Amino acid sequence: MKLLRHGPAGAEKPGILDAEGRVRDLSGIVRDIDAATLSPEGLDRLRALDLSSLPLVEENVRLGVPVAHVGNLVCIGLNYTDHAEETNAPIPSQPIIFNKHTGSLSGAFDDVILPPGSTKLDWEVELAFVIGRPCWHVSEEEALSYVAGYTILNDLSEREYQLEWEGQWAKGKSYPTFAPCGPYLVTPDEVGDPQNLDLWLDLNGHREQTGTTTRMIFTCAHIVAYASRFMALQPGDIITTGTPPGVGLGRKPPVFMKEGDVMRLGISGLGEQQQTLKSRTA
Repeated sequence: MKLLRHGPAGAEKPGILDAEGRVRDLSGIVRDIDAATLSPEGLDRLRALDLSSLPLVEENVRLGVPVAHVGNLVCIGLNYTDHAEETNAPIPSQPIIFNKHTGSLSGAFDDVILPPGSTKLDWEVELAFVIGRPCWHVSEEEALSYVAGYTILNDLSEREYQLEWEGQWAKGKSYPTFAPCGPYLVTPDEVGDPQNLDLWLDLNGHREQTGTTTRMIFTCAHIVAYASRFMALQPGDIITTGTPPGVGLGRKPPVFMKEGDVMRLGISGLGEQQQTLKSRTA
């Protein structure tokens, strides 16, 4: 299944994509794409639906973040060998965990806001997954059974704030619109092996990132098990898994974005995103 949330920002409704790629409304079935819906029982209930009986949603409707009430947005840094190499960072021996503020989440096609004075805004296409049931001290063997689905996240990063100013990475990662997410939450039965997916990102029509999750240092299963040792993950929590090579920071000399730039990105089986960079006053 491809689950989604449609409508104006702040007033999204739950939806699902049918076999013809049309958006169907789930408002009469579930309250939202939230913890109850993401549970194994909730997902089974949706699988049993006759989608043709659900109301069609108008074409070109805005798609919001595909998960409601996200409590935690956990990120893994430097999780591709070739990305660590391009940024001259050592290959980590354990997952590098940091957080983005959940207020950075936005829809897959919403504009990205350029912070006033920002000169080093960078792009990062990433595979993300969403927790479907409480997850604390789980084994790697059972870890993926706690995943409700997979999605795309663009981990936008202001490199000056992240790397040149004192403190943690979070302030370079957490500005509003710095985490476009979606367009869909795709259930594991449709995704297959999450360690065999292709990722890509274009900037202004030029291919910047091309990668595959086969090059992850730490698999999705390992990340779930590892993170659950240090925090009690809850339904609706999003974990994003790192980016492949091709970021602006890795260019020689580095290349960063400016107002008017357009990012288009995607992951096999999970759909595509597109964002335009706008100033805060635009």
